[in-house]
Amino acid sequence: MDPDVAIELGRKALLTALMIGSPVLLAGLIVGLLIGLFQALTQIQEQTVAFVPKIVAMVLALGLTLPWLIARMLEYSTDLISSIPARFY
Repeated sequence: MDPDVAIELGRKALLTALMIGSPVLLAGLIVGLLIGLFQALTQIQEQTVAFVPKIVAMVLALGLTLPWLIARMLEYSTDLISSIPARFY
């Protein structure tokens, strides 16, 4: 396998992983920032106040974006598997 091909495959894999993980991580980040601001303003330092809303938001984001995530994973897998004969022969 040519090194350029390996680098391109790695780049596509990393980009796909970032695209798949970003909706859930962004939801957790936004809710975490809002809860952190709320805790700083009210001086409530309870761990569950920060933990539970983040988990709920992340599960909701995963549920809402799941069809899109599955489509991206299938697209990447299909492209990768269909390109095997062209890359090695």
